[in-house]
Amino acid sequence: MKSFCQTEYDRLKEVIVCPPKHMSIKEVINSIQAHYKETNIDIPTALAQHNELKKTLTSLGINVHELLPDSAYPEQVFTRDIGFVIEDSLYLAALERPIRQGEEKVLGNYLNHLQVTYIPISGGTIEGGDVIIDGDDIFIGISSRTSQNIIDFIQKKHPTKSIHPIHFDSAYLHLDCVFNPVSDQVALVYSEAIEAKHLELLAEKYTLIEVSKEEQFSLAVNVLSVGNGKIIVLPENTETNKQLRAHGFDLYEVPFSEIIKSGGSFRCVTMPLTREN
Repeated sequence: MKSFCQTEYDRLKEVIVCPPKHMSIKEVINSIQAHYKETNIDIPTALAQHNELKKTLTSLGINVHELLPDSAYPEQVFTRDIGFVIEDSLYLAALERPIRQGEEKVLGNYLNHLQVTYIPISGGTIEGGDVIIDGDDIFIGISSRTSQNIIDFIQKKHPTKSIHPIHFDSAYLHLDCVFNPVSDQVALVYSEAIEAKHLELLAEKYTLIEVSKEEQFSLAVNVLSVGNGKIIVLPENTETNKQLRAHGFDLYEVPFSEIIKSGGSFRCVTMPLTREN
């Protein structure tokens, strides 16, 4: 099997997920987790909602690969952070938080099983939630989780690409919680979290659909585009969904309220291996 991705919205063919069997909020790392720390995660509900997502992906013709959940990693469900693909290069991420370190070894073993080649990141940290690709443009979130030397490394590996560092409020964890292109012309954005000059850059390239503060809290930006204008979204984000439909997108509403308690939604829990334009 070969990996290949060049946008966030080309037709998804192969994706890696991990069931939230051991999911829990053990170490608060964002405002959403802080809000739900006391109630925490109901595992049967989380598993049922994750299974509904898998059924939706499969119904759309997407081949879903599943990592075995390991009890040592309570946030392993967020497979997007563990690796990312730029064209035909799959990078094994280097996770910043100790609570997540080691997840990349589980993914590496699984990729060996699938006979998919990959490039391990070392000498710094980067997480897939901070990496957003769109053809010749790569947007990388600048936060405590992504090191400048690793951004330089990616630029050297992809000299024909334009790397755009995006400064944002790291209280929102990853760039994909505040910016997410859903086509070559349209992107979701929570502008309050992004520095003005970087927001101007995004506005030059995309028509920006502004997400409200309330719907950012329920991760309306963090949708999953699966190709041909189809997007998997949370049903509760009614205003954002209305705007997406007005732009001609075909939405698939999947309940995910339990999993988003930990601060990640559909993009976070899916690591695309292969997309076709």
